[in-house]
Amino acid sequence: MAIEEPAYTVTEQSGPFELRTYQPKIVAEVVVAGSMEEASGTGFRLLANYIFGNNTSGSGGREKIQMTAPVSMAPRSEKISMTAPVSLQEIGGRWRVSFVMPSSYSMETLPRPNNAAVTLRQIPETRYAVIRFSGLAGAQQVAQKTSDLQAWLTEKGLRATGAPELARYNPPWTLPFLRRNEIMVEYW
Repeated sequence: MAIEEPAYTVTEQSGPFELRTYQPKIVAEVVVAGSMEEASGTGFRLLANYIFGNNTSGSGGREKIQMTAPVSMAPRSEKISMTAPVSLQEIGGRWRVSFVMPSSYSMETLPRPNNAAVTLRQIPETRYAVIRFSGLAGAQQVAQKTSDLQAWLTEKGLRATGAPELARYNPPWTLPFLRRNEIMVEYW
């Protein structure tokens, strides 16, 4: 069974790098503390709890929501300088972890989270620069790929306008060489 991913168009591709335009989407997200790995696990569990039924639908019952990919995380920060390579390291110990909601839902039709830590947010059409890679997405690998993406953007005369996000597409039992990971950053 295929897992839904957010809809986007590729406007440019060069090796592992792409410029993409994503259609508007809705995300469920939490902000959690800890190292990148701790925050990833905690955030995933909170969001999985929401989509597996810890919610209230419009009819007053609970509703299971289809899983989508990727699971994304980014440092929780309002402003991050992007003039030099930026790594996805702990920033004040807080991370934003999010799941994209299936496209069949709107903000009005999505079940409301029962856990106040889970919030729903509409994201407008967004342009991202992306680097795709396989393997384990540990802090060192993420830092290197973030640096590579920033160098590619600079080479192209583009400027990042947001914090880098780590997007993971596979379950944890997937063999590392088969995993799809991406670093994504909004650009201008």
